[in-house]
Amino acid sequence: MKIGIIKETRPGERRVALTPSAASDLIAKGFEVVVESGAGLDSHFTDEQYRETGAVIADKKQVFEQADVIVKINPPSDEDLPLFRQGQILAGMLFPYNNGELIKQLADKGVTAFAMELIPRISRAQNMDVLSSQSNLAGYKAVIIGADALEKIFPLMMTAAGTIKPARVLIYGVGVAGLQAIATAKRLGAVVEATDIRPETKEEAESLGAKFIQVEDESLKDISEGGYAKEASEEFLRKQKEAVDKSLFQADLVITTALVMGRKAPRLITEEQIRQMKRGAVIVDMAVEQGGNVELSKPDKIIEKHGVKIIGKTNLPSLLAVNASELYAKNMYNFLTFLMPEGQPVINLEDEIIDGTLTVKDGEIRKS
Repeated sequence: MKIGIIKETRPGERRVALTPSAASDLIAKGFEVVVESGAGLDSHFTDEQYRETGAVIADKKQVFEQADVIVKINPPSDEDLPLFRQGQILAGMLFPYNNGELIKQLADKGVTAFAMELIPRISRAQNMDVLSSQSNLAGYKAVIIGADALEKIFPLMMTAAGTIKPARVLIYGVGVAGLQAIATAKRLGAVVEATDIRPETKEEAESLGAKFIQVEDESLKDISEGGYAKEASEEFLRKQKEAVDKSLFQADLVITTALVMGRKAPRLITEEQIRQMKRGAVIVDMAVEQGGNVELSKPDKIIEKHGVKIIGKTNLPSLLAVNASELYAKNMYNFLTFLMPEGQPVINLEDEIIDGTLTVKDGEIRKS
């Protein structure tokens, strides 16, 4: 089987789906690899590095003509779609629940497509979990962006002129991104608080040194599904708002990470709450691309309102393109070798990894 890597065309995207190291590992397993010229340059991987692994460098059209499997990070662009052919396999983050027309076009072309963001969060799939690997980096970068925008330092500092109190950081959502945000803010010396609708995240947050703000509610017993939070009731969200407001109004930096799989991001912070926050505070909304956790946030904009800076940043992993590409490529290597253990695809729908990610097969749409 020949695996093709094409350059990502999403504006601002700097990652590549397979690095030279991952290409080398696949070639060692008996696969062939063909790479679009310049595909890795934004991640600082040159064509020559790919050639040294034994990969072939070609133009985009040649990659589509030669490859049996196309690996990507983002959904295919309108420019890419006409180049697919019947029987070709596509693996990448497709977000089928938000891209119904794209999925239909892939089905019409006879493509077999796997949505990598739908990898189930089970132990044997951890090394394929692209959302976790990318969210981990995003949580780190969100804190760094917030620290840069904040007009004060994070750690306690005792000087001859007096003592500087540590910054207070509040994190909404204790998933992979939230946990990394906690760890990063603690390493920088901040006092960190965190909240999540899933009670089981309390121990994880506290193990990293954060104070956990918990809301007791019977409806939370089954609030987690497949490692993700389900949508909470209006009553619970009201109770959570009341419990968190005191910390929110004292916070210097707030990071919001809350997402609901296949749904619009929950609204956690309103303009009225922002009005009561400290002047000079900063909010980084990591969910802005899915509608945002913060009422005033805008994708890739910094809004200053009521003395608070609101940063809505999309595609945070792309800002760490080298590490993000390395981790994504390793996830992809593990998935491809799982899918093709003997060099040919084995589509076993009784396996929950295959069943969970297979979006289109033989013209049939399975998820949209």
